[in-house]
Amino acid sequence: LAPHRWWIIPGLDRRLAAASAMVNAVPPVRLYAAAAKPEKKRSQKTKQEETKKKRVPRRRPLMTKPVDDVYLTWHYERPSYEVEKAVGMLKKFQELDFTNPKQFVYINVFLDMALEKKKKVEPFTSTVLLPYRFSDETNKVLVFTENEQEAEIARENGAAVVGGVELIKWILEDEIQVDSYIAVPEIMPKLIPLRSKLRRKYPNTKRS
Repeated sequence: LAPHRWWIIPGLDRRLAAASAMVNAVPPVRLYAAAAKPEKKRSQKTKQEETKKKRVPRRRPLMTKPVDDVYLTWHYERPSYEVEKAVGMLKKFQELDFTNPKQFVYINVFLDMALEKKKKVEPFTSTVLLPYRFSDETNKVLVFTENEQEAEIARENGAAVVGGVELIKWILEDEIQVDSYIAVPEIMPKLIPLRSKLRRKYPNTKRS
């Protein structure tokens, strides 16, 4: 009998070891959950629609005024009073409550701080004692008008100087100096020579 011959293939042991390792390999176990995908931002329109749906419709106030002192406030319009009348009512309530009639009155005042150039005014909080004198001096006002009736009305309301075109020369020569100038619309075209002299004080039809 002829002896068996063994054929040796170079690198065979490495290939067999690699194949057995691939068969016995187990996929790794993931011990953490996958990160959730971020939700897409909702558009502004959808948010506005949701807020509109959530809003509770307001109840319409009744037209008649309450007859009795006890009533549901949301069924009626909130009454508004002038400052003097409101303070007088508070004084009467103080007598009923047996409180000090000279105690302070606290009120909330809302001011329209909008400016022409759209500049923002920072909110502030302060106290004011009334009556409060803002200044000891009164502002002098000059009124341009050629109508006698309008001139009389201006004098009755405290105008320091009232006149027509004849005042232009005195103003240019600094013989008349006041704090503010007011003019009727009819005389405005005749006051153009004072534009460079008065500058910001020049009467303006758009300025209230």
